[in-house]
Amino acid sequence: MQQGSYLVGVAGGSGSGKTSLVRALHEVLAPGSICVVSQDDYYHPKEQQALDSNGKINFDLPTAVDLDGLTRDLRTLLSGGVIYRREYTFNHAGKEASLIELRPAPVILVEGLFVLHHEPLRDLFDLRVFIDASEEAQLDRRIRRDSVERGYGEDEIRYQWEHHVLPAYRNYLLPYRHLCDLHVVNELGYSRAVKVLGDHLRQAADVRSAVL
Repeated sequence: MQQGSYLVGVAGGSGSGKTSLVRALHEVLAPGSICVVSQDDYYHPKEQQALDSNGKINFDLPTAVDLDGLTRDLRTLLSGGVIYRREYTFNHAGKEASLIELRPAPVILVEGLFVLHHEPLRDLFDLRVFIDASEEAQLDRRIRRDSVERGYGEDEIRYQWEHHVLPAYRNYLLPYRHLCDLHVVNELGYSRAVKVLGDHLRQAADVRSAVL
């Protein structure tokens, strides 16, 4: 769609490398030319999450996230407004959520599991990117990440993978893969993708800067 900012949606399974790719792109683009928005910061409170058949919270459902709120905030950014959100702390007890300021920029990158599943959100994007990795690679990365960053034991991680993460990947991500403009394969790394995407986004930033 035509608007001041160039809006890019980045989707992929848990452990595919969405956040790492977006961070890498942020580092290669000029300061002030990019705004990064994470779907994670739109998770509903823990007490509002659905439970699975074993009474475990399932965070891997589209209903776990305020996707309508994310859509509204993106529209606000596209119209020149500023957004303030509380950082999602992944339910770390005692960790105080910092206040995030999101300002309009020539390029806006939005990353998250369900950014393609939600049609009003999907229709906003100028470019849709899907990050591919094998299920084995995603699980291995998730085990390493969640044990270090989120303090989960391997049994808990594997339970979530089998009962929540993998069904979500197959039901709410893969059906929209064919709607993406660009597929990034991140089995061994994504350095070439950063070069290609970085060049493209720099050009888009130059063009959109003229109308902001």
